[in-house]
Amino acid sequence: MSQVTRPPHAPTEHPKIARGKTGVLLANLGTPDDYSYWPMRRYLNEFLSDKRVIDYPAWKWQPLLQLIILTKRPFSSGKAYESIWDKENGESPLMVITKEQTTKIAETLTERHGDHVMVDFCMRYGNPSTISKVREMVAAGCERILFFPLYPQYAGATTATANDQFFRALMKEKWQPAARTVSAYFDHPAYIEALAQSVEASYAMQPERPELLVVSYHGMPKRYLMEGDPYHCQCQKTTRLLKERLGWDDTELRTTFQSQFGPEDWLQPYTVEEVARVAAEEGKKSIAVIAPAFSADCIETLEEINEEIKESFEHAGGEHFLYIPCLNADQAHVGALCDIIDENLGGWVS
Repeated sequence: MSQVTRPPHAPTEHPKIARGKTGVLLANLGTPDDYSYWPMRRYLNEFLSDKRVIDYPAWKWQPLLQLIILTKRPFSSGKAYESIWDKENGESPLMVITKEQTTKIAETLTERHGDHVMVDFCMRYGNPSTISKVREMVAAGCERILFFPLYPQYAGATTATANDQFFRALMKEKWQPAARTVSAYFDHPAYIEALAQSVEASYAMQPERPELLVVSYHGMPKRYLMEGDPYHCQCQKTTRLLKERLGWDDTELRTTFQSQFGPEDWLQPYTVEEVARVAAEEGKKSIAVIAPAFSADCIETLEEINEEIKESFEHAGGEHFLYIPCLNADQAHVGALCDIIDENLGGWVS
């Protein structure tokens, strides 16, 4: 428990300071506060103005973004969000799931370490902001913060920009806590095991085994790979390790990439095109799709995969489409994340 006291030998007018905690700050991409026009526009503006996401020169990109994209896209994106919005909680599924993950992780870490560890979450874009949560942790007495971007595979546009924002938050603190960041965990045995268990459980519930498992990752421009981003290689390794854990051969699953945006060539094959091809050219009538790059279901999985990509497969002649949900707050996933956290807390907690 942190204690709010004056430092030893300090004068009586010295402010009291909370001390003694270790913070674990989980981070995910973010979500608009609502699916109406202005919340969508604010969210998209923050996201698409990030130089880690769109690295075109500002003089070229910002007029296009502000005058064209942000006048139209909030409407189409808002409709997509509305189709998956959690009306009961009044939040996006990503927010609901991240809160549940945070609660379960906090409970597990409390069991392991008592109340010396404070667990919270932030979003890179939208609310709650990284800066606000770092401020809360420092005020609560966190002398150390472990920052954990919930992206299994590293990419500049996800992991790096989350870390960038964390470091910006630290720049605002008079008394900075010690800080660590968690590396990508694309090949961590507990993560691979949780993925495999989710596939086995989903397949066990089907009357007939799907003919193919499509392992779909979020895409990025191919240029980023050529410039040194390791994302593509880490995705391929995740698929290989999942295949080996399941005991399958190469014909039973394949890697694809979704969510391409803009005129550049992105990592291929594109999921939306590949599912149509396997139906039309390979004659497969039954497939399953899993999205290992996402730690929680969101617009890219619930709307893009389970609606757009499913429609592409069925329009090409496919009949049975199974979407395997993200690991979300599944206990095996929570256990894996807590194991990774503990490995990174070495020397900070007992």
